[in-house]
Amino acid sequence: MTQPAARPILAEMPGILRLAVPIVAGLSASTLIGVTDSLMLAPLGPVALAAAGLTGAAALIIYAALYGLLSALSVRIGQAWGAGEARRIPLILRNGLALGALAGLGGTLVMGGSFFLLPWLDQPPEVIAALPGYWAAISLFMIPFSLLTVFKASFEAIDRPWLGTLFAFVAVAVNVPLNYVLIWGPGPLPALGLIGAGIASVAAEGFALALAWIYWRAAPSMRRLRLRRALTLSEIGASLREGAPLGALYLAETGAMAVAVAMIGTFGTVALAANQVASAVGALLYMLPLGVAGAVAIRVAQEQGAGNLAALRPIAWAAIGLASLWQAACAGALIVGANAIAGLVTADPAVIAAAAAILLVFAPMQIVDGIQSTALGALRGMSDVAVPAAVSILAYWIVALPLGWLLATRGGMGPPGIWAGFLAGLILAAAILLRRFLGRTAADLPSPP
Repeated sequence: MTQPAARPILAEMPGILRLAVPIVAGLSASTLIGVTDSLMLAPLGPVALAAAGLTGAAALIIYAALYGLLSALSVRIGQAWGAGEARRIPLILRNGLALGALAGLGGTLVMGGSFFLLPWLDQPPEVIAALPGYWAAISLFMIPFSLLTVFKASFEAIDRPWLGTLFAFVAVAVNVPLNYVLIWGPGPLPALGLIGAGIASVAAEGFALALAWIYWRAAPSMRRLRLRRALTLSEIGASLREGAPLGALYLAETGAMAVAVAMIGTFGTVALAANQVASAVGALLYMLPLGVAGAVAIRVAQEQGAGNLAALRPIAWAAIGLASLWQAACAGALIVGANAIAGLVTADPAVIAAAAAILLVFAPMQIVDGIQSTALGALRGMSDVAVPAAVSILAYWIVALPLGWLLATRGGMGPPGIWAGFLAGLILAAAILLRRFLGRTAADLPSPP
């Protein structure tokens, strides 16, 4: 790449990082409530821990769908912000909150109804018996989670990303003492155990949402965002149409991951435990490219709204460069230290060996997934969501899962073969999505001198 072409790309990197870092922090904070629940429930024994894990696995699929659906608001607000249409932003925000409430209620009903499917999935009876109260509480969690996601998306789109992150960490900070009080019941307070952890999670998220609402209604800097605007079906429908493909995409992705875990479970307990170790490491490493994808979506939306179309490619290349550098470093660490990394999580030699084999497949996946997610984020910023969603569904369900099963069984690779199939699917998705973005922005390039 020539120096004149490199200069605008390098110039975009600080802006991408300023958005990506708080988004990454916010995403990490959102996962910490489940982590603190697991850590603080562990002393109650394996049944409580298994119940929390089973509930979390089911909730993750709904969280992902809700996040995808509502994250389209950041693009719509970013485009209005870039176009200088500040008075349009409160219209999007108010109708987005209505959509968030409806989506959260829908998530609550789906999560609650799915409880009755558990006996058909051959889950341990003692775990199911312990679940009702905690499952119901996490079902209700979907409502404040969805509304807080709307506020976070709005703050990010107007270049105030640390606000949403702050409220996410408030929920974590409140959840820890509430967990202690409600799980263990110090002094005269009753010990509620597992259901206490569920109540604490809902209360903590609700408290963070209340603070975000108060800030929006009272802070002088939010004055333009709280201008009175009518609720309209057309605006809600526009956000729904743009967000639905993203919700379907994230639903398909998390669903495919769940199927992959079920496939790995057929190889035995050690394989399943090893996959849990490797997946925990992989999820942690993926936070940065996921944050970069969110940042590039907002930056592309802002510049497209401002009519600065020649900036779209430099933004995307800057984001891909940052994500690739991070993922390449992570891949190198996984290749060199797979056994040592697995040993940080578990002391079981058989689990360490199996997890290390999976981590070696995760290494190249990190780089490809970073490119794929960033290209998807750039297209999302252009409101191009339907075709990319179809591409991702094709990559996960038509390519990754069948090929992974063949490699694991007929190919003799075992559990690492499942993820090798995902590597192939991600390569296909990355190539198609990047080509689509370059094709859509080709006409926006400046003419050569």
